[in-house]
Amino acid sequence: VGAVPTRSSSILAVDHAGGINFLAMVDNLQGDAGRGYYLELNIGTPAQKLNILVDTGSSNFAVAGAPSLDTTTYFHTDKSITYHPLGISVTVRYTQGSWTGELAEDVISIPKGLNGTFTVNIAAIYESENFFLEGINWHGILGLAYSTLAKPSSSVDTFFDSLVSQKNIPNVFSLQMCGAGLPASESNGGSLVLGGIESSLYRGEVWYTPITEEWYYQVEVLKLEVGGYNLNLDCKEYNTDKAIDRKS
Repeated sequence: VGAVPTRSSSILAVDHAGGINFLAMVDNLQGDAGRGYYLELNIGTPAQKLNILVDTGSSNFAVAGAPSLDTTTYFHTDKSITYHPLGISVTVRYTQGSWTGELAEDVISIPKGLNGTFTVNIAAIYESENFFLEGINWHGILGLAYSTLAKPSSSVDTFFDSLVSQKNIPNVFSLQMCGAGLPASESNGGSLVLGGIESSLYRGEVWYTPITEEWYYQVEVLKLEVGGYNLNLDCKEYNTDKAIDRKS
């Protein structure tokens, strides 16, 4: 399984001398290909430990702010002395499910990620529909797409943009997801490397392709082969309403 770099094609951030310990981020994801991959975060002060689904197809960072039928673990906003509500309601709809919550600011840290504590925008979810599902082990969602998709507007700084500006890291992250093709009942892992690429996670050279529009990770596909066989489809078949997305 190779690393999938995104965000920037101009920086190859593989140098450990830059102050980022990429090895510490290896295997920081849990989950499976059917129900998604999640990252452990510490949120608020004192820290509350929650598992957060990683999603490249959205841009908001949100956590359960109240219990529901499918998740009894949630972020107790009243117990965080650094929680600062912004008085803004926000609703996000996905291909499957939706939620409504309150936009706020609070501090987070990543046990298997970048060193330090960071202030980020966070939405506390108070109502949801078909979002938290039975049997999942995550309590929120971390949108890693561009701020264009952020709700209620693109003026909301995304989680990763906040890390880039506060930690002064390269605007690059990479994802490794293990378990594709395996039964969803089998728990697998992966890695979310923030600020670059961990060279031990792939062999050969990394190939980059331009992002044609910065909202989803939209690229132009010219050719697709399966098992060495060229599908020979029209260019429109490859590129109409297509984007790189990883949530499940």
